[in-house]
Amino acid sequence: MKTTLPVSARPILLGLGIMLVAFNMRPALTTVGPLLERIRAETGLSAAGAALLTTLPVLCIGLACTVGPWVMRRLGSDRGVLLAVAVVALGSGLRGLGGLGPLFVGACLAALGIGLSGVLLPGLVKRDFPGLTGVVTGLYTMVLCLGAAAGAGLSVPLADGLGGWPAALALWAVPALVATLAWAPFARAPETAPGAARRISLWRDRLAWQVTGFMGLQSSLAYIMFGWLPLVLHDRGLSAVEAGFVSSLMSIGQAPAALLVPSFAARVRDQRGFAAGLLALCTLALVALVYGPLAWALPVGMLLGAGLGGLFGLGLTIIVLRARDPATAGSLAAMSQSVGYTVASLGPLGFGLAHDLTGHWAASTALFCAIAACAFLCSLGAGRDCFVGPA
Repeated sequence: MKTTLPVSARPILLGLGIMLVAFNMRPALTTVGPLLERIRAETGLSAAGAALLTTLPVLCIGLACTVGPWVMRRLGSDRGVLLAVAVVALGSGLRGLGGLGPLFVGACLAALGIGLSGVLLPGLVKRDFPGLTGVVTGLYTMVLCLGAAAGAGLSVPLADGLGGWPAALALWAVPALVATLAWAPFARAPETAPGAARRISLWRDRLAWQVTGFMGLQSSLAYIMFGWLPLVLHDRGLSAVEAGFVSSLMSIGQAPAALLVPSFAARVRDQRGFAAGLLALCTLALVALVYGPLAWALPVGMLLGAGLGGLFGLGLTIIVLRARDPATAGSLAAMSQSVGYTVASLGPLGFGLAHDLTGHWAASTALFCAIAACAFLCSLGAGRDCFVGPA
């Protein structure tokens, strides 16, 4: 006899399933960096190849975002998430075969799954938790940040304990496989409710572009710090271990803000004040890390993480709040993240080029501040109490 979950139990289990999926949306990206020097030493990967290895996954995320609406129409959001997390598990496991071919292919596959799940989750939250969008968005954003921190912090110990970087990278297929199995019961057929699967184009919508600009520019700030903060601090006089520790604290500091900011931002009609405050916090924190006393590095690093985590959670919340229905939320997520991650991938490149051209971090810091200012300008529209698309 077929059994069904009690109506009261399904939202709880669905929420837990979303958290499991969210945990796997960053480790495939954060596990390579700490092992990059070891990978280069063992494989002969060039500096250009290393840069490609860290850039390609971000571009693949953007590519996956463009096909999100098509997957939503053909498979439905629930089956689409199942496909996405299964692809993450496949890509993560493929990296364990060793060699540059499986490493690059696995990294790109995992990134495609990450991008697809990132597009589909906002629509699911809009559909299944319409009265708790801020809380649920905050929870899964916090878990996502914890997954990122776990990937960055455990990669080296796992490589030491398991005998090499391939096994350490492949091990992250396990939590992705667990999430796949946990999500399988929710993989129902495509939605048939009115408007659930209609094609929605937002490319000529001004507000949608403002949301896209905010999402991409705030993401660029985070990717700059993920890639360059350790080197900035090392150049200032911290040891490699100390600089890495500050970076780890920055990642951990994102989680509380990623939880709290969406919860509070969803309770008010206008989110522009949140954007302004968080962008100011990030800017001041970076300036303090570049020019302030090194004794402040740990607490300021935590504050920088809080600002970045809050901005990411706010960006996802704005996507949900600016959409009238799940289909629109999915289309807006696809647009803002496909373009946004492409923009975000250019931030670290520009930050590094500015340093290489000038020989110091002043120009790079100025670029960071300029990106934050542009994000603020986008937030003036994105944070308003209105909706994208036709009424």
